[in-house]
Amino acid sequence: MSDDLRSLFARREFVRLWLGRILAGAATQMTMVAAAWQMYALTGSAWDLGLVGLLQFLPVLLLTLPAGHVADRYPRGRVIAIAQALQLAAALLLLWATTGGHLTRGLLFAVSVLLGTARTFQMPAQQSLLPGLVPAGMLARALALSSAGNQVAVIGGPAAAGLLFLGTGTTVYLVSAALLLLAQLLMLGLRDRRVLAQREPATLRSMLAGAHFIGTRRPLLGAVSLDLLAVLFGGATALLPIFARDLLHVGPQGLGALRAAPALGALACSLVLARHPIRSHVGRWLLLAVGCYGMCMLAFGLSRQFALSLVVLAASGAADMVSVVVRQTLVQMDTPEAMRGRVGAFNSMFIGASNQLGEFESGATAAWLGPVGSVVLGGLATLAIVAAWWRLFPGLARRQRFEEDAAATSPHAARPPAPPAPAG
Repeated sequence: MSDDLRSLFARREFVRLWLGRILAGAATQMTMVAAAWQMYALTGSAWDLGLVGLLQFLPVLLLTLPAGHVADRYPRGRVIAIAQALQLAAALLLLWATTGGHLTRGLLFAVSVLLGTARTFQMPAQQSLLPGLVPAGMLARALALSSAGNQVAVIGGPAAAGLLFLGTGTTVYLVSAALLLLAQLLMLGLRDRRVLAQREPATLRSMLAGAHFIGTRRPLLGAVSLDLLAVLFGGATALLPIFARDLLHVGPQGLGALRAAPALGALACSLVLARHPIRSHVGRWLLLAVGCYGMCMLAFGLSRQFALSLVVLAASGAADMVSVVVRQTLVQMDTPEAMRGRVGAFNSMFIGASNQLGEFESGATAAWLGPVGSVVLGGLATLAIVAAWWRLFPGLARRQRFEEDAAATSPHAARPPAPPAPAG
């Protein structure tokens, strides 16, 4: 282990956040894999799988503004712990329904809304907490290592769900609840070292400050919107139960492996980035990584071999990890501390839109074109988006280093312009 990584693990608050994210992430992945399998077994409908993603996005659409305000005005560790409590409630509800034979399509939809609500408040608090735990010079490594922990969860969660899904699947939800409880204990013991600003009223002007900040900085706008549209059209997560059962014929254990494969590639890539972070041509790396992701989705849609499907999904995860680390580092380096929660909330909304609305888009187009047509069309759309963004956001394509705008956004620099007051 290098000296830089040792110094990161010597920071107790960082380790608490890192471990808590792994435990809660694995638990949520287990819950989502089991619930998706139960939904498809219950209804046999690609449309219903897509609706699960749409309902998870609904709270993101409605609650992003207050979520960002909460992350900037309250201890972020406690905000994360409360969000994890909602995830724990979802796992216990599914455990009760599965054990007692009360599982219904409507209940699975309700749990999707609950999980989406938890994610809406958790993500901006989680993203904005990390820069306060490590020095600015170590942020890119810390984000890569944090992403590596998240990918461990994304790998272990689906794989564990596949192995534990025996009979009705109650064991999955029981283990998920236990992991979430441990994660809560870690988050409640996390000290937020910020000096919290006076809690001003949650006005529309204050809550829109994050959106205004992103909108006035085109490289940031290009980076977050690229992720939104690329994963919105290029993702195939919602269709994996169909590929596992009907096209690759590998059952729930194979579904767990398919869900884990992108995370395995992402984990390997994040470990490389933690030791050898990207230091130059960061904008070009971002665009090329998203283009590679689109090509992997094309290959997955056309593959009929389980092993080949796993390989291209792993490659897509590695490409996505480059995109995630570059984008998140750009956002954190260019954003003042006092606004990180609100900026993070809008960044989370873009991520949520790309993931949850992407699942809905996949289900809807699969109902129209079939699963293969949906994935292939999404891959082609991703490549077209990368080509368009290269021309529409030349500042992003030319961005050389993460630190280029750091001076303009440091705590000692001039404050960013306030957004215009809403009409009326």
